[in-house]
Amino acid sequence: MKALVWHGVGDIRLDSVPDPKVQESTDAIVRITRSAICGTDLHFIRGTMAGMREGTILGHEAVGVVEEVGAAVRGLTPGDRVLVCSTMSCGVCRYCRMGQTAQCDVANPNGPQAGTCFFGGPAPTGSVDGLQAEYARIPWAANTLIPLPEKISDDDALLLSDIFPTAWFGAELAGIRRGDTVAVYGAGIVGQLAIASAYRQGAGRVWAIDGVQTRLVKAAEQKAEVIDFNREDPVEALMDATLGVGVDAVIEAVGVDAQRPTRGPAAQKYAAQAEKFDAEVAQTAPETNIEGENWVPGDAPSLSAQWAVESVAKYGRIGMIGVFSPDLTSFPLGMATNKNLTLRGGNCDHRSVTPPLLDLVAGGLFDPPPFITQEEPLDDVVEAYLSFDRREEGWLKTVLAPQ
Repeated sequence: MKALVWHGVGDIRLDSVPDPKVQESTDAIVRITRSAICGTDLHFIRGTMAGMREGTILGHEAVGVVEEVGAAVRGLTPGDRVLVCSTMSCGVCRYCRMGQTAQCDVANPNGPQAGTCFFGGPAPTGSVDGLQAEYARIPWAANTLIPLPEKISDDDALLLSDIFPTAWFGAELAGIRRGDTVAVYGAGIVGQLAIASAYRQGAGRVWAIDGVQTRLVKAAEQKAEVIDFNREDPVEALMDATLGVGVDAVIEAVGVDAQRPTRGPAAQKYAAQAEKFDAEVAQTAPETNIEGENWVPGDAPSLSAQWAVESVAKYGRIGMIGVFSPDLTSFPLGMATNKNLTLRGGNCDHRSVTPPLLDLVAGGLFDPPPFITQEEPLDDVVEAYLSFDRREEGWLKTVLAPQ
């Protein structure tokens, strides 16, 4: 079969690889009908997340059709259309029973202390082959797969594989309450869905902060108030908008590949931290393989976290869903404690968060397809990655269709 394979930092290829097989009685084999590119995938190629195993198939978002099930898989049969949760979980351990499926004690083959197990990731996450392929092996299939109702199309369901639940989870982490003022740092696809989630959880006003114009336009279409960090200092803009108080809650949806402002007052202000940011880049991306404008790590790994702490009100809440390398040790801890902030972050509990969101989509209360901006054949996946990695205007969410 065809699959997108990681061969090294800055080196991905569409390869012909063996079809997956059932290895455990709890496995299923799924024929992928739609997969997607996620910003998380870029970390492995840029070098900002270490531990990738050469030969790993990338991708952790997909929908498809069950082809085969292991002997222990109940409730699924060949021919069923399914949503693949991007994180794997057994469904019966202590954490799964509490709905905290991202920290399943069983799914990660590295043991219970290893944490989240997800498709297409580095060795600490299990090194399980991903979903940007024609077929995929799904461990712990009975809990990792969610059957799809007939009325839900593949494009309706695909954003529920990872990014919509992750965004919703981010709003929950930030403790959104009725009437809250909320800042969303990062207006990529997760940030866009975080805006939608914040409003649906009761936010009164939402600001979106980014430096890419088409992202800000999309955020404005959702009635978010937009701040271009290349034109304004986002912290000062939010303080002005909230009468000097700061927002009640922040959703951080950028992570380790944050970029410094290139112009405007914020560029001047944070130039003084250039040496600090350079040291962080060296810490989080010790190996890079830059090709022109591609595979360039973000040049300010801790900046979005710093902005979040600076712009939230005293006793405010921050939900962090941007991906941060475990090697990054910078965080404005003193300011956060002095402001009595509540900080929560982590990987989404997909298996417990997703089903109610699927009901929202099935009921016509949320329409995911307008957030999909590109559809490319799997044969063109490398070119699609290059465009997405460059943050080209208009490249918000790319769907891959096996041919």
